[in-house]
Amino acid sequence: MVLVRLLLFLGLAAVLVAFAAFLITKDRRYLRFIAQALKYAIVFFIGLMLFYAFERLVLAL
Repeated sequence: MVLVRLLLFLGLAAVLVAFAAFLITKDRRYLRFIAQALKYAIVFFIGLMLFYAFERLVLAL
């Protein structure tokens, strides 16, 4: 669980840094990076939740 929190914090920090870089430079590639990072974070989160659900089902048997 600590690893999940660490990854969440690092992902949020990367998005915030990219957004700050966009505000400073007005370069749209930072917005594309943010979109891609959020997309992968959502996919990771869904995969993690499926793993937890599977684990709960296996332990219930």
